Amino acid sequence: MKPSLAKWPTHLAVGLVAGAAIVYVDNCALEGEVSPIVIVALLLAATAMAGAMWGRSGWIAAAVTWACVPLAHVVKHVVGLPDTLQPNTYTSILYLAAFTLVVATVGTACGVLSRRLATRSVRLEESPD
Repeated sequence: MKPSLAKWPTHLAVGLVAGAAIVYVDNCALEGEVSPIVIVALLLAATAMAGAMWGRSGWIAAAVTWACVPLAHVVKHVVGLPDTLQPNTYTSILYLAAFTLVVATVGTACGVLSRRLATRSVRLEESPD
């Protein structure tokens, strides 16, 4: 099922808000470093919800959510701001991007699978014997 062009702005906005929230928690919450497990859990949950809400078209929101995490570190590196990622190098940011892409892909796939299982069970219950 292809997402209509009218839904893209909504998916982009939701992805941007979710990504910004994760970046805020990663960089600003509690005035210090947050455990990477928390960031992974937030990314997994946000992308799984996108997949569960919109099915395969949830990849739009999931991709924007994912992109916010490494992009924030790139911006901080370019501007010269202190970062929680150590060592603060482009190689480290690339590794972070690859790892978080896997996390976001798994989260989206789990959300899509849960949506398919839920809609399949509803269709099975509605079908007459």
